[in-house]
Amino acid sequence: MKQNKAYRRTQRVALMGLLLALMLVLGFVESRLPVPGLPGVKLGLSNGVLLFALYLLDIPSALLLMVLKILLSGFLFGNPSSMMYAAAGGVVSLLGMILLKRMGSFTVVPVSMAGGLLHNVGQVGLAMIILQTPGLLVYMAILMAVGMVTGMATGFAARAVIRHFPQQKFQ
Repeated sequence: MKQNKAYRRTQRVALMGLLLALMLVLGFVESRLPVPGLPGVKLGLSNGVLLFALYLLDIPSALLLMVLKILLSGFLFGNPSSMMYAAAGGVVSLLGMILLKRMGSFTVVPVSMAGGLLHNVGQVGLAMIILQTPGLLVYMAILMAVGMVTGMATGFAARAVIRHFPQQKFQ
């Protein structure tokens, strides 16, 4: 019994490491794919991995992956400022996705769409506070629409992957 528990714990640590590595690679790739005319817009590819963790693992695992991705991405590819904005967007987004998932009446795609929208709300909200620029609300509206579209695409991709894994396998 004790050996089985240790083995499952080791499997979980290995899975979390693989998911984190995947998030880092996807985040790096999307940082190299600029969207012309819309500064700061990203596809949110690593959000699909976060959705996987949220639906097939648990909330603490998803939270840990988000925090580690922000820190490691910031140290490897960014700076303290990028980490701060990523944290603002990530926290607001993940909290919203957790809330919608817990309500039970939303599937992966709408949860992902809300995550994309809320990520932009968190980032632009922080920028408005730091820069004291309420005019960013106009840009936030654009980013919210883009976030919903990219969140939809990410949600469909995550849903396709999640369907192939039994939830109890990762619990």
